Amino acid sequence: MNTATELRNKLRSIDHKGYPAYKDLKGQYNFGDYVLSIDHVQGDPFASPSRLSVRVEKAKAGFPAAYYDTKAKRITLQDHLTRLFGRQVAGGSFQAKGSGKSGLLSVSRCGQQVLERTAMRVKDGDLVLRFEAGFPANGRTINARELEKMLFDILPDCVRRSLYYGKIDKEKLRQAICLCEDQQYIRQCLTERKLCAFIADGSVLPRESGVSERPMKNGVPFRSPESLRITLDLPNKGAVSGMGIPQGITLFVGGGYHGKSTILQALQNGVYDHIAGDGRELVITDASAFKLRAEDGRSVTGVDISPFIKNLPNRKDTVHFSTEDASGSTSQAANLMEALESGSSLILIDEDTSATNFMVRDRLMAQVITPGEEPITPFISRVRGMYEDLGVSSVIVAGSSGAFFHMADTIIQMKEYVPIDITQKAKEAAAACEDRGAEDADDARKFPPFNRKRCPGPDMALRKEDRIKMKAMGTSEISICKENVELRYLEQLKDQEQSMALAYLLKYAQLKMMDGRKDLRQIGDLLEEQLDGSGLESLFERGDVSSQLARPRKQEILACINRYRKLKI
Repeated sequence: MNTATELRNKLRSIDHKGYPAYKDLKGQYNFGDYVLSIDHVQGDPFASPSRLSVRVEKAKAGFPAAYYDTKAKRITLQDHLTRLFGRQVAGGSFQAKGSGKSGLLSVSRCGQQVLERTAMRVKDGDLVLRFEAGFPANGRTINARELEKMLFDILPDCVRRSLYYGKIDKEKLRQAICLCEDQQYIRQCLTERKLCAFIADGSVLPRESGVSERPMKNGVPFRSPESLRITLDLPNKGAVSGMGIPQGITLFVGGGYHGKSTILQALQNGVYDHIAGDGRELVITDASAFKLRAEDGRSVTGVDISPFIKNLPNRKDTVHFSTEDASGSTSQAANLMEALESGSSLILIDEDTSATNFMVRDRLMAQVITPGEEPITPFISRVRGMYEDLGVSSVIVAGSSGAFFHMADTIIQMKEYVPIDITQKAKEAAAACEDRGAEDADDARKFPPFNRKRCPGPDMALRKEDRIKMKAMGTSEISICKENVELRYLEQLKDQEQSMALAYLLKYAQLKMMDGRKDLRQIGDLLEEQLDGSGLESLFERGDVSSQLARPRKQEILACINRYRKLKI
């Protein structure tokens, strides 16, 4: 291993040379308290920044073992340290001058969610921090003096203020770990108490705006209805009361702008832990929950949608249904069957983003268009069987139709952002109503058996590529070898780094796992096991790990694979 002095000498020897001479710096350098690794050097000052990493040994970092002795606490510690380092480099970035990206220092920008990222890895107390730096140049001529300032003045100060237990605010870190313990305790309680979600009293669910994840200033604090209020004795915060949403079929109703969609959005994001101050830090949802919606135009490959759609006029096979351009109802049916395939035990639905003909059919329409003439069995006729036969709960937002009153176990009205339990009132009104919402809607049908075994084969064209290029366009789309995969309707994706990770996972699954024998659920389980054991870093064979990946859930991994138009089943 080289010394820091050797790095300084190398820098001075290449000063004023052509930019490619920077590549001679690649390697590891001992700075005493940490090791700096220059992993990848950018091709020119206008290209993607260079990738660097810092390694701090356990004895020098000094973080208590109790802060990383579980997976959840380790991820929280990693997230906290990434945020600390990010705040430090924000002040040091571009202090060194030059052309293009000269002087840039950056690390993953963490949002409101606590996600596992390649930017920071804690293993047995040792720290590895990955970040990016723009190596300075004047035009395309090396400005080594400015890089020396970055690596020997700015960076050591950032490392010292963020990666050593003795130098950081210990109380804030302790609070983050305590919050993590409380969040995991609630997740455990969901299973024990047969709940699919919990929303603590006092939570602030509305967001600052439609494009902001920050809590609304002066937002109405959540207050649970008495009939659904439970109290949990959290390990750190103590007794916390809130609304427990029971397993089964739950319906949120109410007038427009009263908070129905807001509470559903909080629930769909409750699959992740949130940082303190978010307002939703004690909004906890079943980790497998899937937000279901219509998705006109998506590709579908070999999905059994026959529980909902069959006897199509063109005699198209719905047991192994494929299309390049799904309609609203067929896309929603495919999305639901794929969610069941991924192991989701909670489905979240907003009528605003659903295909009406997939959701309900009223009695009048059923009289005019007989069941034999209609290939769609609406969701309302399957929702009860889905819970009783498959153990899959549903939370549904509806503002225009009372059709689900007959089916729902729990009915909650949102009034000025305050939930009111109206189950009894709604059931009485439904009993007096002749229109049952669908033919045989009050008949709790069995959920029919369906094909769960879809075994994808490899995309041989992808395997022949010498260099597979990947790109992420926010959370809406990824590209792999110029083949675009639409992700914009996967509403539980929260970070571009998750999208980029999906591109790497899709590539890995195609090259390593898809052999025509393993089904998609098995592939999803194998990927989960690999990520649990070796992290996202295991997707990189040559050790040059991207610093900007965040872990997605199995639900999003399989959803991405299912939307790959070259999927072969």
